Amino acid sequence: MNIQLSEHFTYKKLIKFTLPAIIMMVFTSIYGVVDGFFVSNYVGKTPFASLNLIMPFLMILGAIGFMFGTGGSAIITKTMGEGNNEKAKRLFSLFVYVMIICGIVIGILGIIFIRPIASMLGAKEEMLEYCVTYGRIILAALPFYMLQYAFQSFFSAAEKPQLGLVVTILSGLTNIILDTLFIAVFKWGLAGAAAATAISEFVGGFIPLVYFGRKNSSALKLTKTKFDGKALLRACTNGSSELMTNISTSIVNMLYNMQLMKYAGEDGISAYGVMMYVNLVFLAVFIGYSVGTASIIGYHYGAENHSELKSMLKKSFIIISIFSVFMLILAKLLAYPLAKLFVGYDEALFDLTLKGFSIFSFSFLFAGVSIFGSSFFTALNNGLISALISFLRTLIFQIAAVLILPIFFGINGIWASIVVAEFMSIIMTITLIIAMRKKYNYL
Repeated sequence: MNIQLSEHFTYKKLIKFTLPAIIMMVFTSIYGVVDGFFVSNYVGKTPFASLNLIMPFLMILGAIGFMFGTGGSAIITKTMGEGNNEKAKRLFSLFVYVMIICGIVIGILGIIFIRPIASMLGAKEEMLEYCVTYGRIILAALPFYMLQYAFQSFFSAAEKPQLGLVVTILSGLTNIILDTLFIAVFKWGLAGAAAATAISEFVGGFIPLVYFGRKNSSALKLTKTKFDGKALLRACTNGSSELMTNISTSIVNMLYNMQLMKYAGEDGISAYGVMMYVNLVFLAVFIGYSVGTASIIGYHYGAENHSELKSMLKKSFIIISIFSVFMLILAKLLAYPLAKLFVGYDEALFDLTLKGFSIFSFSFLFAGVSIFGSSFFTALNNGLISALISFLRTLIFQIAAVLILPIFFGINGIWASIVVAEFMSIIMTITLIIAMRKKYNYL
C-alpha cells in the first residue's frame, strides 16, 4: 500500500517512505566506487588518479539534473498540496523536457572542450589522455545522467519511491556487471569503466522516461506542456542549493587534489580518491533521507499544515543524529578493510590512506544536519537560505580550512579540513533554522 504525502508520518512511516530514496542515492553513489575499485585493482594507479581528477568536473554537469529534481519537485509537491494536480503534471513535464535539451547541449560542449579542461585541472601526458577518454564516454550519456539524478526526487513526489528504488538497483547492477565484464574480462581498461557507467546511466534515465511517458498509477505523468519561464526560474532557484553543493564539492575536490599533489604527490590524490568514494556513499544516506522528506515537507507547506512541519523537523533531527553516530562508528570499523580493498597493493599508499581516513571519518558526525537543513529550506521554496547553507558548507568553510590548516599541520591538516568545515556548518545551519522559525512556524 502506497504512503500518501497527505498522511501523518510516524517514525516508522517516515523511515519506510524515505528508505527507497536512501537506497537509491547509495546505489547511485556506488557507480563511482565500483569504477574506482576495478580501475585501481585491474588498470593501475595512474588511471585511478586520472579518474579521480576528472570526476569532479563530470559531477558538476550531472548536478544540473539534481537541481531540477529537487527544485522542481518542491514546486510540484507544493502545487499538489494546493490541490492542482493537472498543473503539477504540466510543470513536471516541463522540467523533464528542459533537462533533456540541456543535457544534449552541455554534453556536446563538454566533449568538445574536455581536453583543455582536463589540462587546466593539472592532467599531463598519459594522465591527460586517460582523463579525455573517460570524460568523453561519460559525457555521451549526460542527458540520462541528469535525468537519473532528477527522477530520484520526482519518484518521491509521484508517491512512488519504491519504483525509483527498483530502477536504481537495476542501473547499479548493470554498472557492476558491465564493469566486471569490460575491465576484468575484456581488459578494456579505463574506457571499459566509462562505458559501463554510461550504459548504467542510460538505464537509470530511460526507464523512468518510459514509465512516466505512459499511463501509470502514480501522481505524475508526462503530458503536453507550455514554456513557463517563471516556473523554470523558481525550480532553478529552489534547487540552486543542491547545484551549489555539487559544484562547490567538485571545486573543493579540485583544490584538495592540488594541495595533495603539493604535499604528497600522486599517492595523495589516490588516497583522497578512496576517502571520497566512502564519503560519497555515506553522505548518500543523508542526501537520500533529505530527498525523501522534501516531498513531504513541500506538500504540507503548500497545505499550510504547520503541525506536521513541526513533527517532521523534530523527527528528522532525531533520525539524523542516530544516523550520524552510526556512520562514524561504521567508518572507523571499515577504514582498514576499505583501504586494503582499494590500495592494498601499495604499502605506502595504503598507510597514507588509512591514516587520513582515521581523521577524515569524524566529518560524518556533523554532515547530516547541514545536508538536511539545506534540503528543508528547498522544500519550503526558500532557495536563498538553502543556497546559503550549501555555499558556506561546501565552499567557503572548506576552502578556508584546506588552505589554512595544512600550513600548520601539513598533510594531516588536509584530512582535518573537512571535519572543521562540517563542524562550522552545523552551527550555522542550526542558527538559520532557529532564525527562520517564526516565518514558517515549524518550531
